[in-house]
Amino acid sequence: MNKIKLMSHLVAGYPTDELSLTAARALVKGGAHILEIQLPFSDPSADGPVIQDACTKVLERKYRTQDGLSFIEKLHKEFPDTPIYLMSYGSLIYTPGVEAFCKKASEAGVKGMIIPDLPFDHDEGLTVACKANGMENIPVAAPTMSDERLAKLANAGFKYIYAALRAGITGENTTIDDATIKFLEKVGAGGSKIYGGFGISNGEQSAALASSVEAVVAGSVFVRIISENQNDAKALSEKVEAKAKEITHS
Repeated sequence: MNKIKLMSHLVAGYPTDELSLTAARALVKGGAHILEIQLPFSDPSADGPVIQDACTKVLERKYRTQDGLSFIEKLHKEFPDTPIYLMSYGSLIYTPGVEAFCKKASEAGVKGMIIPDLPFDHDEGLTVACKANGMENIPVAAPTMSDERLAKLANAGFKYIYAALRAGITGENTTIDDATIKFLEKVGAGGSKIYGGFGISNGEQSAALASSVEAVVAGSVFVRIISENQNDAKALSEKVEAKAKEITHS
């Protein structure tokens, strides 16, 4: 069986920097191809309760954007061959200035930016700033988009597009059906490589998606495992690695 590429999602610093690092190591060991690291945010619009709760707990420790970038830098030094994407929300990168933020992110080792609340055609200069700093802006396509808008995004020349497999928030279970595959075909119609996520938690789902995407994206499932095993680093590591192996079929 061919190995399925996995983009795994972690909240930087959750529940501690050390345990977050333990989880990242387990993900790489389990076959994760890309590490998507979320900077904790106080009012996330796309995240389900599991990730929202993780963000809240990290922010309660007075965790700053710079702490998240330092965490990414540490990961990049340990895993220089594993691409790291930064996921956050517009206000976090707009406040210090998009260009300044992208420069800092690139210096930390970030290869791509996923900012779901910045539309691809009104992105406050994110795509240009990413290119200037050797990164990719990875816009998000949603099933609620009109066919016209979806076609515009698909043909806008992005190397990668993140396809949210259903409307709503992350973490709820997602059924992969004919409508899902048709949506992915529309997103990829312009030649962009597609990352498909939202509610991916098992090998059955990733197998159903495998032929339609560049990589499957899984997040809440890992954050849940981390949350449930935060008092036992060994169990946390083993369970995260096992779940990554299940999703990648490795």
